[in-house]
Amino acid sequence: MHRALQKLSGGRAALHIYLFCAQPTAQVALAKLRDDPQTVVVPVEAGDELTAHFPRPAAVIAQRFAQGARCFAVLVKNRFAGHLWLVRVAYEEDEVRCRYQLPRTPSSVWDFDVYIAPEFRAGRTMARLWKTSSARLQEEGVAWTFSRISLYNAASIQSHERLGAVRVATGTFAVAGPLQLALFSAAPYVHVSWRRGNRPVLNLPAPGQGSQADDAAQQRPA
Repeated sequence: MHRALQKLSGGRAALHIYLFCAQPTAQVALAKLRDDPQTVVVPVEAGDELTAHFPRPAAVIAQRFAQGARCFAVLVKNRFAGHLWLVRVAYEEDEVRCRYQLPRTPSSVWDFDVYIAPEFRAGRTMARLWKTSSARLQEEGVAWTFSRISLYNAASIQSHERLGAVRVATGTFAVAGPLQLALFSAAPYVHVSWRRGNRPVLNLPAPGQGSQADDAAQQRPA
């Protein structure tokens, strides 16, 4: 249906279905993964020469740092092999109109643009990037890292599940030009907008917790 909408509308209409997941920073699945002395994970700051190897426009990279995002890069034999971006509090979706609000407790971050260079995808470079970055987040008191996965990307879903990801919400976006209909399994549940500046705010619950609306309903007297 998504492909048909794209083709018939010349790219003006689409159907996006997302799974929203949370992964524990206490990565049990990666605990037994042996470290490789030739693989190093390093934090990257704005202006770092390493960003010249990122497969993203310089303006996009600068904008991310300006918004407070942080980055970890993985090097294999001193060669750039991939990166992982993180942001706190909330994330502005770039594929559809939506803002993802992270839970206040426990401490959480949003991960995005996880990239591994093609020549390193067959090995354990991705796993080592996750292991090191998760360990550093855990040291900072961060319990969960949230992300969204397209329902159409089965390989990514399986990869996240192997790392202990828990599904916390779903979102469906039907887009036709400026019109967007969004359906969620958590607050605000339904949102319709005609203006590009009007976007819903999805309140993501932490694993084991209901949505904020559900929690409020349970606290009301009968």
